[in-house]
Amino acid sequence: MNLMNLIDSPKSVLDETDGVFTFKNKNTTLGFVRFNNLGEVEYIFVNPLFRKKKLAKNLLKLVREKTQKKIVFQKPISPLGSKLLKSIEKWD
Repeated sequence: MNLMNLIDSPKSVLDETDGVFTFKNKNTTLGFVRFNNLGEVEYIFVNPLFRKKKLAKNLLKLVREKTQKKIVFQKPISPLGSKLLKSIEKWD
């Protein structure tokens, strides 16, 4: 299951505000990404209960579509962040 399939679900919503995509259902935030117009990702989070469902990758694809820029990250501070960065580098 990916983000695009979940977005079509009546139980979930994708909100976009200035520089933030937030994916949530009526009970909790599933994930969000904060970015700027240069494609720089400041922060990305996926609720641990919803990890391993490609939510982070799909949120980042939304950033790339929105900014039309190559995604750039601040240095990851966690092993999960490093793993995500390696998988995203394969896109280019």
